Amino acid sequence: MKCVILHSSRSRLRVHIARSRMTLRQADVLEYYLRSKPFVTDVKVYDRTGDAVIIFTDRAQVIRALAAFSYEDKKTAALVPEHTGRALDREFEDRLFFMLARRYIFRRLIPQPLRLVISVIKASRHNREALKALSEGRIEVSLLDAVAITVSLVRGDHKTASSVMFMLGLGELLEDWTHKKSVDDLARTMSLGVEKVWLHTGESDMLVPIRDVREGDEIVVRTGSMIPLDGRVVSGEAEVNQATLTGEALAVRKSAGSYVYAGTVVEQGSCIISVDKITGSGEYDRIVKMIEESEKLKSEVESRAAHLADKLVPYCLGGTLLTYLLTRNATKAVSILMVDFSCALKLAMPIAVISAMREGQSRGITVKGGKFLEAVADADTIIFDKTGTLTHSEPKVAKIITFGENDESEALRLAACLEEHYPHSIANAVVRAASDRGLVHEELHSEVEYVVAHGIASSIQGVKVVLGSYHFVFEDEGCTLPENDRDKFDSLPDEYSHLFLAVGGVLAAVICIEDPIRDEAKAVLSRLKELGVSKIVMMTGDSERTARAVAEKVGVDEFYAEVLPEDKAEFVRREKRQGRKVIMIGDGVNDSPALSESDAGIAISSGAAIAREVADITISAEDLSCIVTLRELSMALMKRINGNYRRIIGFNLGLMVLGAAGVIAPTTSALLHNSSTLAIAVWSMNDYLY
Repeated sequence: MKCVILHSSRSRLRVHIARSRMTLRQADVLEYYLRSKPFVTDVKVYDRTGDAVIIFTDRAQVIRALAAFSYEDKKTAALVPEHTGRALDREFEDRLFFMLARRYIFRRLIPQPLRLVISVIKASRHNREALKALSEGRIEVSLLDAVAITVSLVRGDHKTASSVMFMLGLGELLEDWTHKKSVDDLARTMSLGVEKVWLHTGESDMLVPIRDVREGDEIVVRTGSMIPLDGRVVSGEAEVNQATLTGEALAVRKSAGSYVYAGTVVEQGSCIISVDKITGSGEYDRIVKMIEESEKLKSEVESRAAHLADKLVPYCLGGTLLTYLLTRNATKAVSILMVDFSCALKLAMPIAVISAMREGQSRGITVKGGKFLEAVADADTIIFDKTGTLTHSEPKVAKIITFGENDESEALRLAACLEEHYPHSIANAVVRAASDRGLVHEELHSEVEYVVAHGIASSIQGVKVVLGSYHFVFEDEGCTLPENDRDKFDSLPDEYSHLFLAVGGVLAAVICIEDPIRDEAKAVLSRLKELGVSKIVMMTGDSERTARAVAEKVGVDEFYAEVLPEDKAEFVRREKRQGRKVIMIGDGVNDSPALSESDAGIAISSGAAIAREVADITISAEDLSCIVTLRELSMALMKRINGNYRRIIGFNLGLMVLGAAGVIAPTTSALLHNSSTLAIAVWSMNDYLY
């Protein structure tokens, strides 16, 4: 591709693409192509001018990449998601331009008598909204707007009436733009992210890329996994959590003949699904609909702002009437009508919340609704799961200790064969260890049963195989040790977590899992204390020995070992009954009940699908510091919102007093009011953290 370098610095390059016109699609292809390069840290493509601004680490490689770029390359085009937000921005940019152009033409080119007629026609919409509110017994902001516009027109001041209507329309456009863009960003962030699925081929299941699945293929989905594609159940039974579609927390039973949807999660059971729609079909639209209809997007602060704005309407009307009765001056009374608290309250508060959510996304934090940011800001208790949360999300297999005549490689091969069906941090470690050793297995086992927080049970050639915790293998399943291996069992190394594998009721191997604590964990917990969290708790299904060692190193206030999922959920409920605001942070299927019960459930992005599904917030698995960032962001949001309240109420009350005193005219009052509304809205869009 030919391009011209317009400007170059040490790490920044601005280039112009040598073509007459760049389409939105072409701009997206170029931007996502450059973003995919490891030597490009950031890029922005401007479709109107055909320019691209590139932030890089290696200039020579950027030049080579631009030279090799082609819009017709199918692999490059495949990098672009179904929705990028560029078309949405173009739509609103055009609407804003034409609104400003119409305003200029109206003010400069249309004769005054015709402007008056147009103002009266435009005012009719506001009057209809006011009459509708009155007919329903509601005194709302629409009534105040209608009275202000009507009084201005009756007094012959169509200039003020026109300005008020223009500012109201501009405010609605900006609010609609900001809201839709935030929904669009959230929808793209909340995409499924499923890369591989289990394809059912009759005698066995095969793990394949999701892009290779075609309509009519059969896929297998098991406990804790997300359903990646729309389809119909052909066999099996499962309890499916459909909260992303219906908002209902209770799982729905699905059996043969039932229809299931992409994005929902299997809580219990397993089923084979005949694919009806391939990847991407309808997924984005369903997520957008869920976000727009969900009350999760509305924070309590936004609701309070809207209610306060409506409650202040009678006082504004009363102040107007009282001013007229005391002064007999219509101009002073109208000056009060030109000012209301609603515009700024209803516009600035949602923008502040949505801006915080958007900034969170840029920092690896996905928030499903504004009210959860409030919960994080108010929280005084944080509960951490251990494995994959306080410890690294990628634990490693340190060693394998076999018992009896069992072979180490065969034990690992068998464990990986079972674990790969239920992805979790420890399961991933086992599968990865088998892969690193080049161990390839065939699907020899029968139906696999996953027991939450305990382990996995299956059978191979009629022999029962169990894999899991000590409690599950020895107490629940009644497995025994091979003869003469007691000393070896008693000398298992304490520094590791242990995964027990038993075949035919006899222990075959112990897989020792190295579960290193995150380097940043202690500093993160210390910083959370500084930010006002009074109680930090760790809960784990591991042994008390392992739990105590981790707790002492990271510095939690309390820890609980060998707990079940219901124990975690009950602890959350107990803390909430005591009046505490609780955050739960976890990554596994066993954390899901507690995530649901907490005021704000936070899932690790690399964790189980159902944990991400039921959680209110998802953070990056790369660095636990995201939790500190989330807390700081939430507190900054509350600080800005409270500051906005003071500024809006104080400034507009001052305008009312000045108008009633005759210091400022109605036109000036309206101009200052609307200007302050936009100024506060723009201020609310600023980043919170620097």
